[in-house]
Amino acid sequence: MSFTNNHVQYFIMNVYSDSYLALKYLKDIKVNINNVLIMTGDFNIRNSLWDPSFPHHSAISDDLFIIPDSYNLAISMPTKYYPTRYSDTTGEANSTINLMFLRNGSSEINQHSIHSDWRLTSDHAPLTIVIPIEDKIISTSKLSIQQKSKVENTFLEEVILSFKNFDTSNITSKEVLEYMVNKLNSIVDQAWNKNTKCSRIMKHSKKWWSEECNKALTDYRSTRSLNDWKIFKKVIKDTKRAFFDLKIQEVAEKSYSPWKLTSWINKQKLPATKAIKHEGQPCLTLENL
Repeated sequence: MSFTNNHVQYFIMNVYSDSYLALKYLKDIKVNINNVLIMTGDFNIRNSLWDPSFPHHSAISDDLFIIPDSYNLAISMPTKYYPTRYSDTTGEANSTINLMFLRNGSSEINQHSIHSDWRLTSDHAPLTIVIPIEDKIISTSKLSIQQKSKVENTFLEEVILSFKNFDTSNITSKEVLEYMVNKLNSIVDQAWNKNTKCSRIMKHSKKWWSEECNKALTDYRSTRSLNDWKIFKKVIKDTKRAFFDLKIQEVAEKSYSPWKLTSWINKQKLPATKAIKHEGQPCLTLENL
């Protein structure tokens, strides 16, 4: 599993190793996964290093340390020891076979917790760890000007008029030039803040919605007449048509290929295929076939 934090992708690897098969696979195959943060799972290995009730050292544990080390991971010791597997067999002791390996040298994630009281009807206790995630403020509103609207024309007219009246005859140095550029930027910002409207970003927000749509909807809500409803639906239809016609024109002019608007010409995932095998070996070349 992967997640992204502060534009960096991290991976969490879950392992279930029955009869040590998963460990053998990970040891023999080079898995190209970078930036693994956590490796955890049921490894089915008992060892005195992590299980105080078990007095012996298992030889397979050596592979268990080699594999996480290749991902720059080290074994994590729990905040408080509890068994992770609880036996229902009389005379069989509980054991610790669920382990967690964490980023080596990390001060933020260096210990996990075992919750024996969370297992309910399961014979395994859950393991948890807190991963600190950088706070990110997601804006729920934006300033905007409706395209092809009177407000857009007013904004452009104010900017153009200010640029025409802007005196650039006294640019004698680099410092003066930088001052003039910043002044022009301030002019645009002032005109933008004066004419923009603050809108809430919602899952139902539509880019094609216009002032005419607002007016038609307001008229219908005030009268609830069938005629105003038909007018509202026609305004919606015409506005959407004009909006998407403009988008099609933009694509045609920029890429010279209106067919890029159709999804069927974009890259598609090829269907899964099985390799032809002979005596258990895949035939990947013409010679093998």
